[in-house]
Amino acid sequence: MTPATFTFLTGIVRARSGGVIGADQGYMLETRLTPLLKRENLPSLDALAERLKQPRTEALAQDMTELLTTNESSFFRDGKPFEHLRGLIPKLHAARPPGQKIRIWSAACSTGQEAYSISILLAELAEADPGLKTRPFEILGTDITTAVLERARAGIFTQFEVQRGLPIRTLMKRFTQEEGRWRIKPELSAICRFEKLNLLGDLRSLGRFDVIFCRNVLIYFDVPTKARVLEQIAALMTPDAALYLGAAETAIGVTRALVPLPGERAVYGPATGQEPGRLRA
Repeated sequence: MTPATFTFLTGIVRARSGGVIGADQGYMLETRLTPLLKRENLPSLDALAERLKQPRTEALAQDMTELLTTNESSFFRDGKPFEHLRGLIPKLHAARPPGQKIRIWSAACSTGQEAYSISILLAELAEADPGLKTRPFEILGTDITTAVLERARAGIFTQFEVQRGLPIRTLMKRFTQEEGRWRIKPELSAICRFEKLNLLGDLRSLGRFDVIFCRNVLIYFDVPTKARVLEQIAALMTPDAALYLGAAETAIGVTRALVPLPGERAVYGPATGQEPGRLRA
């Protein structure tokens, strides 16, 4: 692969997904794109670049972008955000009129573990507080990659996947075993839906959210792209909403549209908002 090919291919990925692939990551293109080269009967990445310069290669460019997008997830990943959410949901419930839906967005949801972790947490809270059983919830999971969304919609996980983050009691209570795999129970998947979405696009059609998880995504973006995405996200947040970023991510110094919540790491509210879960009369 020539330097020009690397620049061309990674430029497509950056334009489509915002992901920045460093000059030292050429190996990633070689390994992840091998199946695509075989499928298209292309001898090399240089040949792939030449093909992509031809007209009507939109689908091929999208397939390449999806193969180079990192998809990593696990149940209740990094714990802390879910601990905070466990305390936040009752506050949001108390601040909302009866019957008003609480909307939660899992951005870059990958194969769905984050969305289903949230659904499990909501079920646990409702069992402890019957008042929450009357509160409608919606969890939207979005991702740029078609294959992972199909897996998320299926709600079926391998033994390895459920062992990452799920206590055995939770697994037995919230999943059913099917031929060596585990399926999330229907009452938990019923409030989850999954859609294809590019965070670089116009997000306004998604509506407003009370909780947003956008974790371990910004690390792949340059600063201007981070700012653009975060400002779009902030515009979708209700005044008392919470945004959870990854532990290594920050909005500080990137945008003024978000403010960190006191005493919390990587948890933000909209700059024009207020304490999460406390709406003004």
